[in-house]
Amino acid sequence: MAGLRVQTLIFALVTALAILDHTFVEANFDKNFIVTWGKNHIGTSNGNLRLVLDKSAGSAIRSKVAHLFGTVEMLIKLVPGNSAGTVAAYYMSSTGTAHDEIDFEFLGNSTGEPYTIHTNIFAKGKGDREQQFKPWFNPTNGFHNYTIHWNPSEVVWFVDGTPIRVFRNYEKEGIAYPNKQGMKVFASLWSADDWATQGGRVKTNWTLAPFVAEGRRYKARTCLWQGPVSIKQCADPTIKSNWWTSPSFSQLTRAQLDRMQKIRSGFMIYDYCKDTNRFKGVMPPECSKRQF
Repeated sequence: MAGLRVQTLIFALVTALAILDHTFVEANFDKNFIVTWGKNHIGTSNGNLRLVLDKSAGSAIRSKVAHLFGTVEMLIKLVPGNSAGTVAAYYMSSTGTAHDEIDFEFLGNSTGEPYTIHTNIFAKGKGDREQQFKPWFNPTNGFHNYTIHWNPSEVVWFVDGTPIRVFRNYEKEGIAYPNKQGMKVFASLWSADDWATQGGRVKTNWTLAPFVAEGRRYKARTCLWQGPVSIKQCADPTIKSNWWTSPSFSQLTRAQLDRMQKIRSGFMIYDYCKDTNRFKGVMPPECSKRQF
């Protein structure tokens, strides 16, 4: 009887590990990412990432595998000091003109002025859904956690465990939602001084180069994209490894909602759903829907 219990426990452990292996990646940047540009401006050491920007080039990497639903997270330390004109980006994206994309972008600023945390989402090639925040912490004096949680019900952006934005699935009402394309993970550091800082009025001071942003502890707990078959498989709530399909992940908790509302009330500086001039009064349809 004892032997049977031991065998049962071993089987359960092996099954759990198999499920974990299917959905969890704690990435070594050297092994799990490839350089897309700026090969000589990227460094890795002990599993950490160093992105460099100077006047000659920026730098960028992307994951080797694509994902459909789950959570990706990374600890990031942004460019310190005068970072005006620089953009550090951490996002997920598919390819093609009808691509899906979920963004974190960090717009640099002059010394003493706050960064802008810029978020956006594309579904079937349609974006223009920006929300921006001023950080309530110093993103340059240490590493902070930036997480994208994505499931069939909603996309949630988290900063240090606090949700700051939600985009819900209203596909049945004709609003596109990113649920049919695998997305790879990207990180980059580049110059966009024509628009990034105060609308392009403040330019990059290249005498301060090189500019450096760092990343570490990238983790992905996701459904790996295996082609169109994944559209159904990754959204199937009967598959045990699809933890993101649990009803508990379809809606933020009351505590999470309270924390998010405090951030949005105190630190949000732009919301496309309130920019009536931009859309000439014809607002995107999701703006009239409950998002959280």
